Amino acid sequence: MAEIANKRIPVTEEIWAALSDLKRPGQTYDALLAEMIAIKQERDFLAQIEEIEKTGEFISMSEAAKELGIKEV
Repeated sequence: MAEIANKRIPVTEEIWAALSDLKRPGQTYDALLAEMIAIKQERDFLAQIEEIEKTGEFISMSEAAKELGIKEV
């Protein structure tokens, strides 16, 4: 388990209430925030993939293997 840093994060009453509503019984705020961070990171990653799909130029695996001079698997 990671070492606990004793830090304060000032939030408004509304944000505190929303966090409290999201927290499951027995769940720590640390665990809740870690879960929220993971969800945000996944959403950001998926948004980046979506942007690449829209704007990227793709080639087949066999074309890529040929360009790289490697055996296609």
